[in-house]
Amino acid sequence: MPKTEADLQAAVEGGLFEEGHHLDLKMAVTNGKAGNKELARDLASFAVDGGTLIIGVQENKESRTFELAPQPLNGLPEKVELVARTIPDPPLIVLTEEISSRAGDGTGYLIVHIPASPIAPHMVDNRYFGRSDKTKYQMSDNEVVSLHARRRDTEADILTLLRKEMDEDPLRDVGAQSHLFLVAQPTAGRRDMCLPITGARDWNIRLHTLIQQTRTSPRTQAALSGMGFNPDLSYATQGHRRARGVALSSAGLGPGRAYTPEGRASDESVVELQLFEDGSLRLLMTRLSFGTSEPYSLPGDEEQVLFDAAPVVLTRQILELLLRISDEVGYHGNWSVAVGATRLRGRRRWSGRSVFASNHRYSADTYEESTGTTLAELNEAQGAVTRRLLGPLLRSLDSEEAFEQALNDK
Repeated sequence: MPKTEADLQAAVEGGLFEEGHHLDLKMAVTNGKAGNKELARDLASFAVDGGTLIIGVQENKESRTFELAPQPLNGLPEKVELVARTIPDPPLIVLTEEISSRAGDGTGYLIVHIPASPIAPHMVDNRYFGRSDKTKYQMSDNEVVSLHARRRDTEADILTLLRKEMDEDPLRDVGAQSHLFLVAQPTAGRRDMCLPITGARDWNIRLHTLIQQTRTSPRTQAALSGMGFNPDLSYATQGHRRARGVALSSAGLGPGRAYTPEGRASDESVVELQLFEDGSLRLLMTRLSFGTSEPYSLPGDEEQVLFDAAPVVLTRQILELLLRISDEVGYHGNWSVAVGATRLRGRRRWSGRSVFASNHRYSADTYEESTGTTLAELNEAQGAVTRRLLGPLLRSLDSEEAFEQALNDK
């Protein structure tokens, strides 16, 4: 991809630019409502399979060649990103790169990268758009149905992996606490994608470093300010080899994922992070609920209440970790992610010291939700991904509003 004006000029002179399914060239973005809608349709059409829009290159219709036409850059990236976030439904996350012209007059070129969206197609004005060989077009009903079916197949695969983890819970017959599960799978990764991490002699240090970078990331800290619980990822300190991968766990899980209680009150509270050679990642945390009782209550009257901050904190941390793993191994594709929980029926969220305890009790025993996410979303919209994964659970517990900071991307 061009990085300088000279690169763009060389591509023009060498005849390397050719508009197609994954590339469109525009001289400028038209101002006004109509121009914004047209730009939104372009972006939505690329979101099906991914592509790039270059602004500042115009076509000479007579000679069928291209020439540079630098445009004012002030506010242009922000405008494109705002259009992507506000007009298509669902919103789009795009990545922009500025290239300044040698004239030094504030003009230049904008490269807009539109990743293949795992939640495509995206609607503009109640119509769906795709990309043909040369231009965008309105998709037929059959194409839209086919895309939705393809998306459901992808979601089914990650949900199958989630259910496998829930079935293989090493503490499924231990205690009364609710358990949280999170799984992630690269959609286009090699079978040995994470071997540079899992196969390294110092894998333990590398994974610890990635977790530390995740926890201390300014983005993560800002989103989770004022929230905390244990055990979080910082408790996963013991290293284990696993089949086709590695794991870090807290005390309580030994070799082979065997439950190894040590006679402590916290034995039932375990966290484990597994990373596999193919890039799949799996998290188990067994303290999604804890026992509490009213003053002067009788023995045995303890109630298990749900720690609803736990899935929010761990989901944000895992999404940041996926971003850092992608960067570490050079993976630029999409991810499928799913969250699950067990032992929920009849339980309500913890209301802290408030005298206004919640009476909204969860009516099912398990929770499952999945979504796809792009590298652009992991960079720019972790809150939106977290809301897709946890919104139904938090709304059922009447606590979504309490986590607006972590569910938004301001």
